[in-house]
Amino acid sequence: MPRNKPTLKQLEYFVGISETRSYRRAAERLGVSQPTLTTQMTVLEESLGIKLFERSRSGIEMTPLGRDLLINARRVLEEVRALTDAADSASRGPAGTHRMGVPPTVGPYFLPTVVPELHRRYFALQFYVRENAPYELETDLLEGRLDLILSPLPIGSRDLLVEEIFEEPLNLVVPTDHPFAKQPYIEHSDLRGQKILTLEARHHYYRQVHALCEHFGAHMLRDFEGTSLDTLRQMVNMGMGLAFLPALYIRSEIHDRRDLTIVELKGESITRRIALVCRPTSPNRHLYRQLAAEMRNMVASELSDVVEVLGSSNKASPPTGKTASAQLSATVASK
Repeated sequence: MPRNKPTLKQLEYFVGISETRSYRRAAERLGVSQPTLTTQMTVLEESLGIKLFERSRSGIEMTPLGRDLLINARRVLEEVRALTDAADSASRGPAGTHRMGVPPTVGPYFLPTVVPELHRRYFALQFYVRENAPYELETDLLEGRLDLILSPLPIGSRDLLVEEIFEEPLNLVVPTDHPFAKQPYIEHSDLRGQKILTLEARHHYYRQVHALCEHFGAHMLRDFEGTSLDTLRQMVNMGMGLAFLPALYIRSEIHDRRDLTIVELKGESITRRIALVCRPTSPNRHLYRQLAAEMRNMVASELSDVVEVLGSSNKASPPTGKTASAQLSATVASK
């Protein structure tokens, strides 16, 4: 006897429960009653002939077969979203809601420049923006919880499509009463033994600063890791150490402040590259490439005094599992 085919609603419910690990929270998120959700999952399991979930003391857990089928369920839902988006695009241009992930060291200082213009050009296109550390964003992208991400390079996985957008300086910031603040520039050797502040270890920025400290012989303060760039700024203000801060953050938050000074490091150019990243199998990959090109144009017209526009790479960057010195080769260059 042929099995009943799963419905799209059942697949949405399946994915919702897998992400919340709770029938109650999934029902709230999906806007349905819990009995309806439970009934539909029972019907889905019976039609497939397998158990998708099992109850444990900690809540709902997926079975091994459920985890395997989750990838297919997400792919089906993504294809359906792409179908409706393509139909909308054919009639009124790119449309739909796309889930974008951004790290907190990039999103708040870059998106305000590009989102208003993107909305003007593509009025039917919407972004659901989620902030998280790059590693978590990459995982969410690979597993289908996000459609695209803005991320510093390198990307850990080779199975992603990378569209480089811009290269951003990381500037050394010191308190105004620090001896470095009175000098036109400092030498490479001046940083030896200096205390350098950074963010928590889950951030890509942490690995960059760690590599910089090894390169310069500076001391990274592991006991005073900030939770945001604003936290680092405050700790620099209090004389707890120095910090390498992104140029877009400085432009947005401290370019006109009098309590911090940007110090030039002679003979060194410290930068990071930011890219738009998506799955190469995404039905919307051509749209995302188009958005990357639009972003590069906006960077060239609005932010060229701060960052440098990059060309498209169209492939994943090498994995992040490198030595600090190897990571640094793309971060620090001689002027």
